[in-house]
Amino acid sequence: GGRRRVRKALYMAALGAIRANTRFKSFFQAVAERSGSKKVGIIAVARKLLTVLNAMQRDRKAFE
Repeated sequence: GGRRRVRKALYMAALGAIRANTRFKSFFQAVAERSGSKKVGIIAVARKLLTVLNAMQRDRKAFE
């Protein structure tokens, strides 16, 4: 469910984050192992990315 454009953007951002950031990559691998599905891991990273982006906006800080 949800808004299609936002969902697509978060999915693609999650793929990039998994490749470029060790924090998101290790989180993805842990979730994928637990669930047995890489797709579930990607969605979990997308949700975590959204949480991080919201916190960055709230605190007005750059990504660290």
